[in-house]
This record gives sequence, C-alpha cells and structure tokens, in this order.
Amino acid sequence: MAKIKPFRGVRPPRELVTEVASRPYDVLNSEEARAEAGDNEKSLYHIIKPEIDFEPGTDEHDPKVYDRAVANFNAFQHNGWLIQDREEHYYIYAQTMNGHTQYGFVIAANVEDYMEERIKKHELTRRDKEEDRMKHVRINNANIEPVFFAFPDNDELETIIRNVTAAEPEYDFTAPDGFGHHFWVIDDHAIIDRITELFAAIPALYIADGHHRTAAAALVGNEKAKNNPTHKGEEYNYFLAVAFPASHLNIIDYNRVVRDLNGLNPEEFLEALKKDFCVEDKGTEEYRPAALHNFSLYLEGNWYSLTPREGRYNDADPIGGLDVTISSDLILRDILGIHDLRSDKRIDFVGGIRGLGELKRRVDSGEMKVALALYPVSMEQLMRIADTGNIMPPKTTWFEPKLRSGLVIHKLED
Repeated sequence: MAKIKPFRGVRPPRELVTEVASRPYDVLNSEEARAEAGDNEKSLYHIIKPEIDFEPGTDEHDPKVYDRAVANFNAFQHNGWLIQDREEHYYIYAQTMNGHTQYGFVIAANVEDYMEERIKKHELTRRDKEEDRMKHVRINNANIEPVFFAFPDNDELETIIRNVTAAEPEYDFTAPDGFGHHFWVIDDHAIIDRITELFAAIPALYIADGHHRTAAAALVGNEKAKNNPTHKGEEYNYFLAVAFPASHLNIIDYNRVVRDLNGLNPEEFLEALKKDFCVEDKGTEEYRPAALHNFSLYLEGNWYSLTPREGRYNDADPIGGLDVTISSDLILRDILGIHDLRSDKRIDFVGGIRGLGELKRRVDSGEMKVALALYPVSMEQLMRIADTGNIMPPKTTWFEPKLRSGLVIHKLED
C-alpha cells in the first residue's frame, strides 16, 4: 500500500513564482542554464545548476559547486524568495500542453515503499548519476526538485481534484515554452486525511520520469535512517513527488536516428526489411505510425510504413511485445548491427516533442542516414512491465511536459 504524508512545503510567494521556477536540472546543460537564468538572481538554477555562478567550464561536480547550492538555498530563504508553509499540506499541480491538462497530487512519498518496491520502476539507473543527485540532496538536506509518479485511477481522488481545482489557484502561469502551470494548496484537514487514506489503499506507485532522482532521494533517506539509532518517523523518511492518475498522462514517442546502413545501400536495406516487415512506400509527405506495431521510416527523402509480419513478436511477453524491442531486434540489431543502445555511437535518440520534422532534418542534413519513428508506449504497458518486475529497453518513454522545479521544495528535517 502507498504510504504518503502531507508536508510543510518551501515555496516562492505568488508574485515571485515565475522568477524562481525553472526547468528540471537534467533537461539542459550548464551553458543553457546560465543563459536562461541571465541576470535573474532568483532563478532556481542557482540552486539546481549552481555551476552557473562560476566561470564557464567549471566542473558541475566540484565540491565548491555543491557548497554554492547550499549557500544559495539558504540565501533564497533568508531573502524571502522561498518561504516554508506553517502547516503540512498536500498540493495539486496541473500542467497544460496542447489543450490537455493533467492534474497531480504533490506528496511526500515513503522511502521504505521505494526500498521494498511498492514504488515501481521501469528503467535501470546509473550509479554515477544517482551519486550526483544524492550529494545534492545530502548537502541541501532537502528534495529541491520533485519526481514524477503515476498511480492507478481512483474515482474519489478524481473528485477531490475537481473540487480543489474549482477554486482560484495559488500559482497560474505560462512558462516560456508555452506550457501552462497551475498550483493549489490543500488546507482542509479532512481532505488531507482522506487523501492519505485513499493512497493507503493503492497497491503501488509507478515512476514515470525521474528514476535517478527517485533513487537518490530514497537512498539518502535510507542512509539517514541507518545512521540514527533512535530512528522513528522523521521527515527524511519521505521525499518529494507529484503523483498523477495514469489516465491523465500521455507518453510521447521516443525515436531513433542512425548514421549509416551497416554497409548496405538503400535498396539492399529496404529489401532486408521485407524479411520481417510489410514495407509500404508513403512518398515524401511525413508519415506518423498509425497504431501499435506500426513504424515510420525515413530514408533518402522518402517515408515508409513498416508493419511486422505475423509471428515476428510475442504480445504475451511484456518486453518482447514492445515496439522498441521489435525495432531494436529486427532492424537495429539484425540489419544495422547495433547491439547496445546505451553505448553505440552510430545511433542517437530524438524525443517526439521535437516532431517528425527533426528526424527529417537530421537525415536530410547528411548527419544521419535513416530515421525510425515509433508509436508511443502506453501507460498500461509501462505499468504492466513494472508490475512484472521487468525493465524497459533504453530510451523507451518520453514524458512531456516536464515538471517545473521551484514550485515547492521538501525539507528532510522539518
């Protein structure tokens, strides 16, 4: 059962939220963060990307960079740019993209739930990335940025969302990327208690995005528990998350571009595809995959539809039935000789938010030889894989919009 609690959020005054809020630390590099922060001293990048306060080229893992994060976090609180709520709350955070709004509960999730796999993952994590975020959590003694969870739909929680969001939001703004962000504070104690009870009946939470941040937050909390001989129910037993009903979320396609055809010419490559796929020439107009198990290929100025032939995959296998597995095995491995998606330099990955035009551009420029677009993974597939203890292949899911950082922070010692 999912154990959650309300918490005393640390957050900006309403009039400062657009100055403080930022994109997550891992979606842009140091120079992009430096440019976005500009001369805005209130930007959260000074805490989550503190290397921007040093000369360009400064190692973001230098101890002085982590120390600057702490100094800046303290300064933000001293200056009143971040203020801690007096009482514990849940919050609702909504995001709007292309006319669709998704509503999530901002919660303190339980460390033990992660350690005992009631918070389920679908991706592998890298220890170096975990350690970087663990240092950031340890030294700030806070979860500065939330992680992104999903949970099975619940009618009563949907009713709570509707009722709470009927009121004026605490924050309501459109970010520079055009996505809307809306935020409500839940201060009714009866509703807070009921949310806790309803989540306690949910069997599991699912990591949608932010596997490294989740692991880092949980591992730091676990460390603190082990180092405290009188450990009981301290705040460090919890970490910051936004949990969305699964039906609210849309997973965007995550596509592939490859530098060469592994020694084949275009005609030979298309012929090789016909062994396992029905190949249909779609001409020069962009072609998007029409359904699960349909692929879009761009080669030499032309788009093609690829549909696997009967018996080439197994839908009863949670991993084998994924389009990313089918394409990785039958195209990337068997024809193009790409065996390790994590390390092979001949392949790159393009989030679907960039559109099919980005695939076309990279091939037409000569940088890449061929592009492959996939139909998006569904939330049902993701949850099924997590429930069966399986791990998705690399670069399978892309969630958009990303959670905005700086709307609320969770301290590990209240």
